[in-house]
Order: sequence, then C-alpha cells, then structure tokens
Amino acid sequence: MTAWRLGLKAVAIYRDGCKRTQPLNTGRDAAKGKSAAVENRPVRHRLPDERRSITHKFDIEGHEGYITVGMYEDGRPGEIFLVMAKEGSVVSGLMDSFATAISLALQYGVPLQVLVNKFSHARFEPSGFTKNPQIRYAKSVVDYIFRWLASKFLSEDEQKAIGLNVTSSNPWTVNAAPSVVAPPEELAARAKADPIAFVNHDDAPPCSVCGGIMVRNGSCYKCLNCGSTSGCS
Repeated sequence: MTAWRLGLKAVAIYRDGCKRTQPLNTGRDAAKGKSAAVENRPVRHRLPDERRSITHKFDIEGHEGYITVGMYEDGRPGEIFLVMAKEGSVVSGLMDSFATAISLALQYGVPLQVLVNKFSHARFEPSGFTKNPQIRYAKSVVDYIFRWLASKFLSEDEQKAIGLNVTSSNPWTVNAAPSVVAPPEELAARAKADPIAFVNHDDAPPCSVCGGIMVRNGSCYKCLNCGSTSGCS
C-alpha cells in the first residue's frame, strides 16, 4: 500500500532471514551486537595540546641522551621522546622509533608497570656505569630508560621489585661515611616490617660483572642477578 501511494514502479518484499545475505535488517539485536563490538575496541587517549613534561639527561659510559616524558593531567605518562647525543646514528634512529611505539602503547592503555617488567634489565651495548644514584649500572639504554621511568611513576614496592635503590642515601658515593653492618635482630625486624622488599646487607658491594648489589654467601658475596661471586663457590 505504501509503494502504491508513493507511485513506485517496483517494490521487493523480504522476510527477515529469508536469504543468506539480505540488504536490510531491522532487528534490534544486530544493532546491539554491533555497538558492543565497537565498545570493546581499544581507544587511543591522546594528550592535550598543552601538557606537563619532565626532561632527564643520562650518561651511560659516555653515551649521553635525553628522556622527555609528557604527562596527562593526573600525572600519568602518556608519551616519551628519546634523543641521543649522536644525531643521525643507528642508535638514535632506533631509539626515536622505539619511543614512538612506547608512546602509542601508553596512549592505548598499556600499564607502565607491564612495560617496565618487560624491558628493564635488557642487556646489550652500550652499557656501563651511570651518574644516577638509583641506577648505578645500566645493562643497556633500554634498561636505563624503563628503570628511570619506574623511579618516577611507580610505587616504592614496584621499584624495589626491579632492583632500584630507593633509599635516600647511597653508601657507594664518594666521601660517604663508612657503613655499619646491622645486627641480625635489626635485620629480622626489618624483614617483618616490610616482607615484600628484600633487605640487603648494608656492606654488600656492587657486582664487578653486572653492577648489581651482591648478597652475603657465607664469608663472601654472591650476585643474584648474574650468579658471579667474590671468591666463594
């Protein structure tokens, strides 16, 4: 009747589900399924045009660079920029591309802790000692970047879990006062007060192979990171 009133020359009538592929679908269930599929897709949360940022200069055995982190309004990191001192080098190009990929991951909702756990302690050259008291030895540029991000944006327990020095003073700085070994009773009390963090000995030296802090193993020391010792078996 509607086609007759409109004066149409032809009209095709379809019953719902009469064909394998039909041109029209007026059911509400299909529309709901489509909207649900759209909602489950990852959404990129871009940073505002004006955002707060922090820039950090690092030096790994003479290899200098800069890390710039752009932050959301709540202080979460949303993008990073990596600039190496030697522009045009292979390392500089790779770090720039790597920073873009990490920025996209952060904006699509990947937690920073997941990225830190994945990329921290990655070992490749260039590596070496740094000037950062919290990261005395960097196993690679990537290792330094993500452990520095952890020191700025993760909790203290999460920092301890990846081997960051979160104490206010570093006993291995120049002209530092000689450290005193705490008695066993005090070490046991510390362990009970903070069971998550590993309580290291105050006089433990850094490992000569990887730079990690060693632990007592009888009368000498052992590195839990690379397995080397200071003379014991």
